[in-house]
Amino acid sequence: MTLSIVFMGTPQFAVPTLQALAADDRFDVLAVVTQPDRPFGRKRQLKASPVKEAAQKLGLPVLQPEKISGSEEMAKVIDLAPDFIVTAAFGQFLPTKLLEAAKYGAVNAHASLLPKYRGGAPVHYAIMNGDRETGVSLMYMVKKMDAGDVLDVVKVPITEEDNVGTMFTKLGDAAVPLVTENLEKIAAGKLTGQPQVEEEVTFSPNIAREQQQLHFDQETAQELDWHIRGLYPTHPAHALSDGQSIKFVKVRPLAEKTTAKPGVITLKNKKELHVAAAGGSQLAVERLQPAGKAVMDVAAFLNGAGQHLAEGDAWITIGEANA
Repeated sequence: MTLSIVFMGTPQFAVPTLQALAADDRFDVLAVVTQPDRPFGRKRQLKASPVKEAAQKLGLPVLQPEKISGSEEMAKVIDLAPDFIVTAAFGQFLPTKLLEAAKYGAVNAHASLLPKYRGGAPVHYAIMNGDRETGVSLMYMVKKMDAGDVLDVVKVPITEEDNVGTMFTKLGDAAVPLVTENLEKIAAGKLTGQPQVEEEVTFSPNIAREQQQLHFDQETAQELDWHIRGLYPTHPAHALSDGQSIKFVKVRPLAEKTTAKPGVITLKNKKELHVAAAGGSQLAVERLQPAGKAVMDVAAFLNGAGQHLAEGDAWITIGEANA
């Protein structure tokens, strides 16, 4: 039996699952629904979502409603009467009428171990909170955000080298077998969902601008590392130095303690730059992006814009001026 599918997704995380479904003879992808093209870059030129680009390469029909509820695109999906609606980071709530249009239900691949991190930024929060693992949950969709019964999960470790970008790649790959190997089981009645434990629910709302601000006087070196990796590359974290914003790409917490005040340089040579953080901790800066410059390693920075820096300098602005 071939199962018909309408796939709904937007970012790169969703692409491997779409490609796998389209390549698998057990499934027939009838249409792909994704977000409209959005302005991108300094020139604000319209750019298609990664899912749209993948769907076009696969020769699949693409629907792009600005808002799915009550749209012509929603009516088309209902008319298709698919066996499944499969979503992966689509980015909009689906009305009950649409959820009920699929014969065996609407299922979603959500990038967290539910009920932990419901919401739009689960990968970011998992890293920022110092979690050692996250994963993907396959769940039934309901009108309440990420609250449906969980069908299956796959766990993925978070290493000390991972950031949001690398984890999205890992999780996108992990979602493929989670979806493709479970749809037939669901259709055959061999897999049923388990309700989420409401007392264990946590949320991961979309990243706000103020969350990108680093606070060297409030965060330890380890917390700054989590903070930076948990936002890069989608929402790079930054701090002020001499009135200029510096984005941080990669740092390394150091075991050695320091008596220097947060934001002060504790070591500087041609290849190394160490900075004090909260609680007597310190970190090594490895990659950064000075204002108006490209991302560079610390050696290039110290050979250019950072030449004037010296040990003992208050490099990172602390307090109200950095808020």
